[in-house]
Amino acid sequence: MNYRHAFHAGNYADVFKHVWLVQLLRALQRKETGFLYLDTHAGRGAYDLGVAPSATRATRAPEWPEGIGRLWNSTGLPPAVADYVALVRQFNERAGGAPDRLGWYPGSPWLAALARRPQDRLALWERQPDEAAALRAGFARQRRVAVEAGDGYGAVRAALPPVERRALVLIDPPFEDQDEFDAILATLREGLRRFRDGVYAVWYPVTERARADAFLAKLKALRPPPTLWAELAVTADPQVRMKGCGLVVLNPPWRLFDDLAPLLPALAKRLSLDRGAAARCGWLVPES
Repeated sequence: MNYRHAFHAGNYADVFKHVWLVQLLRALQRKETGFLYLDTHAGRGAYDLGVAPSATRATRAPEWPEGIGRLWNSTGLPPAVADYVALVRQFNERAGGAPDRLGWYPGSPWLAALARRPQDRLALWERQPDEAAALRAGFARQRRVAVEAGDGYGAVRAALPPVERRALVLIDPPFEDQDEFDAILATLREGLRRFRDGVYAVWYPVTERARADAFLAKLKALRPPPTLWAELAVTADPQVRMKGCGLVVLNPPWRLFDDLAPLLPALAKRLSLDRGAAARCGWLVPES
């Protein structure tokens, strides 16, 4: 696996995914009892936006200006989006960035760490050895955080069911392999078998409509608990391979759909590359 997220850090897909992630964490925190946050593909956790990810990509423009860069100094943001931007600002300053300049972007592990309470616990898995080493170094002084250098698809077997009896599992793989969707489905099947009451969030790219639709159909065939889906497209340009991305959430916390569905059109408008930008959401498996 050769994927490194640094080149894509803070792009529109990260914005979409991380807005949802922060609100999932906030929703679970409505109850006093703690929970496990399990990140199956955590990456290195922190991204220096001023450094080119590699010499071969140094001449390519970074993607964050069209993502978090569009929101950094924006006013009138929906509360959920403003909450996310505030955490990015907090991390940026923590990492040494100037308050008025975006220099560092947090991956999902640090967003979860900044949002968590003392009773919440983090388990972070990363397969790439150097990325896992950077992740471990970044969290060396953090309590109740475990970093595992290993295949995140095995994390559900290792970590579920959690002692807290509550869990949020984020599955956000690199999608380098053709069978990535199949691996996700197998992981969800195992996760639901071990801990059906867990909240499972899966990010996926929309590169071909057929692949995303097939994944959703196969997911529904698993007969999961209530499951919502949301998608964001930033362009309709046929020359752009990844026009958008999506998220499915199994066992979404109460009112999550009602709270986030209205802000999706506003988010699509702010992140749009052309008039083809759009957002949609719905229930794959409705609540009973």
